[in-house]
Amino acid sequence: MLRVSAACEAAGVPSSSLVAEGFMSQAKATSIGLGLPFMPTARLVRHPGVQSEQELIKNVMEITVPQVISNLTEATTNAGSMSDEPGAYDTVFAGDYDEVNEYFVRNEWSDGLPIVPPTRERVDRFLACTDRNAQELLGVMLPDNRAATVWSVAVNGVMAGCRPEYMPILIALAEAMIDPDYGVEHSGNTPGSDTLIMLNGPIIKQLGFNYTQGVMRDGFQPNTSIGRFWRLYLRNVAGFLLHKTDKGTFGNTWRVVVAENEDAVANIGWEPLSVNMGFEAGDNTVTVARYASGGMVSSMSGSTPEQLLPFLAAGVVNQTFTWVGFSVGQGYNKLRPLVLMSPIIAETIASAGWSKRDVQNYLFEHARISARQFEVQQRDWRHMPIWNLAEEAEKGNIPKELFAASPDPERMIPLVWSPEHFMIVVTGDPLRTSCYTFGHNGHMGFPVAKKIRMPAWQTGQ
Repeated sequence: MLRVSAACEAAGVPSSSLVAEGFMSQAKATSIGLGLPFMPTARLVRHPGVQSEQELIKNVMEITVPQVISNLTEATTNAGSMSDEPGAYDTVFAGDYDEVNEYFVRNEWSDGLPIVPPTRERVDRFLACTDRNAQELLGVMLPDNRAATVWSVAVNGVMAGCRPEYMPILIALAEAMIDPDYGVEHSGNTPGSDTLIMLNGPIIKQLGFNYTQGVMRDGFQPNTSIGRFWRLYLRNVAGFLLHKTDKGTFGNTWRVVVAENEDAVANIGWEPLSVNMGFEAGDNTVTVARYASGGMVSSMSGSTPEQLLPFLAAGVVNQTFTWVGFSVGQGYNKLRPLVLMSPIIAETIASAGWSKRDVQNYLFEHARISARQFEVQQRDWRHMPIWNLAEEAEKGNIPKELFAASPDPERMIPLVWSPEHFMIVVTGDPLRTSCYTFGHNGHMGFPVAKKIRMPAWQTGQ
């Protein structure tokens, strides 16, 4: 709503954005990023979702409406701007290690852990690992509308404890973060969803990424530091700060980079995630998507796909829960559930002649919920305006054969519109019989993949 108000204000049309009480600080910070630090807002007391109809009417009429009228009828000033920021190449502080870290914490440039001071010498070492110009503009980051440059990637990479040779990966991640399909502006939403970075290609072994046991655990420098870079870049360039623009109710911690076990994938004849995302096998790629939840499907047992996959289908349904609204509800056809599959599970399934697509087909047919459950979740629990599957099918918004094939409320409907929308990555402990499933945040963190551009001198081109 604030972005719509900003467009109105820029056109000279008075506006008033309605903001729930718990989001006032976020609205203020976002307004600064939009270049209108005094954006007119009207407060909704507490949260509309936990008030009776009578309470809501009383609070809106007595508190919200007078503020709306004032915003629309009284003169306001848009004077002011974002707080003064140093120039890209300025030396912002000089001191010892402890003093530098204290300064960065005080200015909210740190994630709360000690950072590596981004001296000019260290930044230059990162820039030497790319043939791209330090001043190259990669894009503009919401919500702060701040320029993302190769230089700022290097600075935050230093701070995160990365090594200079990670620089091509960091640039690809910044490009993914900027991609409109990913939707970086949703990074501070209420579910506290966080982004998982998935890596493919020879670069996994070349740079020593962990792709086996404990693949989501910190402890390996490339997996850990690059995961930290993502959060620092969200903070320092996009502008997501706790208690301000980041309004995750609980939040999730940043996750380490998950590298696919491409040896295991090749051995069973499956294609890696990078190929599913449109690249060639052997390409170095990063894939990012935002997930609201995740959980183990632990200690699966069985020697055939038919024995193993019911475990997995149940795990996918459990994590998807209300996020099925991103398939029909808050979004259409935007849900992309993710499964991390241990190599021994993938090998057992493949030994029966099953391809990755066969697994996706199985999940499409068996990872389902009843139409009644969907409509209860969307209509009664979430009070969403889109919940009636039959009506949506009649309007042509959703495939009738998938979601409204009969009037039976107990008919089972799919979580996604097509089997290939289930993302599968083979990784983790090679001999543990477990999988891990993620609840996807839909269009507010849609999967985006980018090719990692290696320097010309490194590729021999």
